[in-house]
Amino acid sequence: MVSKRLQLTLFVDETVSQTIEKVRHQFNPDQYNLIKAHVTLCREDELEDLTQVYKNLNSLKFSGIEIRFGQPVRFAEGKGVFLPAEGENETFYRLRKYILQNVIQEPKRPEPHITLMHPRNSTCTDELFTQIMTFSFPQSILFTRISLIEQLDGKEWKIIKEFSLTK
Repeated sequence: MVSKRLQLTLFVDETVSQTIEKVRHQFNPDQYNLIKAHVTLCREDELEDLTQVYKNLNSLKFSGIEIRFGQPVRFAEGKGVFLPAEGENETFYRLRKYILQNVIQEPKRPEPHITLMHPRNSTCTDELFTQIMTFSFPQSILFTRISLIEQLDGKEWKIIKEFSLTK
């Protein structure tokens, strides 16, 4: 049986992703090969009514959303590293709520972030974290599209469909 995962993702535009992707490639090549740098917008358990989610996405009237990021932080008992979003991120949460209307009554409020080292397939050490902290990461990123992506049997994530965030 084929294992299939879906999620809605905000990919980091290539014009600002160079440093992020360099760090991911150097310190977590397995994850780098599976998926480009991104912020997860909606996870698979939230996308069970894909017909309604598509309706919501097709009627989006959101401008691109800007997310400010802080310095790298370790998580998962220090094994992983991510760039955490800073501030209230109300636009991110409003976007999630709009996409999930008539699907989930009260959507969760996950912390937006960009994973640099995923603990599933890498382990950060104090030495590696010190190296990561020498990089200069973007402080703010504008996201202008939402991607519906799919992963089959743990292989590379593929884009199924994209939705523009209009200005």
